[in-house]
Amino acid sequence: MSPELSQKLASAVDGMPAFPKSVQSILALTRDVNCTPKDLVQVIDKDPVVTVKVLRAVNSAYYSLPKQITSVNHAVVYLGFNTIKNLALCIAAIGILPQHNSAEFDVNSYLLHSLSTAVLAKKLAARLDDVDPMDCFIGGLLHDFGKVVCAQFMPTEFKQALQLSLAQNTSLHEALRHTLGADHAIIGAMLVEKWRFAPDLIHTIAHQFDPPAHNSALFACVFTANQISKKLSFGFAGNPCVYPLSPPVAKMMGGTLDEVILSLNDVNAAFEEAKLFAQI
Repeated sequence: MSPELSQKLASAVDGMPAFPKSVQSILALTRDVNCTPKDLVQVIDKDPVVTVKVLRAVNSAYYSLPKQITSVNHAVVYLGFNTIKNLALCIAAIGILPQHNSAEFDVNSYLLHSLSTAVLAKKLAARLDDVDPMDCFIGGLLHDFGKVVCAQFMPTEFKQALQLSLAQNTSLHEALRHTLGADHAIIGAMLVEKWRFAPDLIHTIAHQFDPPAHNSALFACVFTANQISKKLSFGFAGNPCVYPLSPPVAKMMGGTLDEVILSLNDVNAAFEEAKLFAQI
């Protein structure tokens, strides 16, 4: 990568908003075994945007609770730490997404793909002993965020890559390497590093197109979930190509991509959960 391109990417990443401090605090709290519901409520109550959207989500038809929840304290009790954490992450990610971009990138379809990948990755994590399901959710949610950076700050090259990928039915990351000189995986990894996420997540995003180089349990869950989302058309993030699971990933997941899909109980429920998150 040339110094000029490196500087261009760094400037684009620096132009993205910071991940909200309240959400970073929620993530930290939910990793603390001594965290109490009161600790979590105190953080959420200080962020009116998160408060309103958490209450909107808990009172949605998806959860079908017997009575309306009017306090964050009751929401935490009903939904639990992990669901509240997922909601906070989704609220933060959605809040950062641009409403419009001159690359004509469909942000709503992108969001649905990312949320579906997040929910599926969390579901797949139950098959493995050495991975945190919440880390898998974060990985699925953020794995394609480099595309948002491209659409916002490098729209000409990104639009050309989108058109090239669809016209030739080739991978978007390969098209981006042609039009921009770098792919969204590298840019996304730079972004999550700026947001101070864990090294394994950064590495998973950076090497998502190089499976042999990275076969951690986190990578396996996020990569597999991504392919399932694409194959079942759960949203669309600009890449028409579905990739087979590498032998190490297939071994961890318990079979080929088609076999994993067949083994999932009610995969459409994951899509419904993703649609709930997309509406918050």
